[in-house]
Amino acid sequence: MAQAVLLIDDNAIQAATRQEILRRADYFVIAVLNPRRALDQLQNREFPVEVGLVITDHMMPQMSGAVFVQELRLTHPQLPVLVISGLEEAEMEYTGLNVQFRMKPLAPEILLSSVAGLMRTGQAR
Repeated sequence: MAQAVLLIDDNAIQAATRQEILRRADYFVIAVLNPRRALDQLQNREFPVEVGLVITDHMMPQMSGAVFVQELRLTHPQLPVLVISGLEEAEMEYTGLNVQFRMKPLAPEILLSSVAGLMRTGQAR
C-alpha cells in the first residue's frame, strides 16, 4: 500500500480543501486538526498506514508548526515535511529542521508538485 500524507491544519476549511486536492491526485490523506494529537498518533503508530509525508500549517493553537516539527524530528528525523504559512518571516523558525517551506496562498499545482517531489525524496531514503 502507498504511504499516506499526514495533513495538519487547525483550520477545517483549509484542511478539507487541501485534502480534496490531494485525494483527487490519488494520495491517501489523513487530516488532523490538532498538532499535538497528530504528533501523539504518529509517535504511537496509530495510523492505519505508514506516513510518508507531513504537511503542516505554521500558525496553530496549542503548538506552532515549528514546535511540532522540532518534536517530530526527535523520533522521525528523515520524514519529509512541507510547511505552509502566510508569514514569510516564519521560515527562519525552521532553519536546520529539514523542511520545505511554501507561502500561502498555495496554488493546487504548487501543492501537488511539492508533495510529489517530497514523496519521491522520502521513498529514496
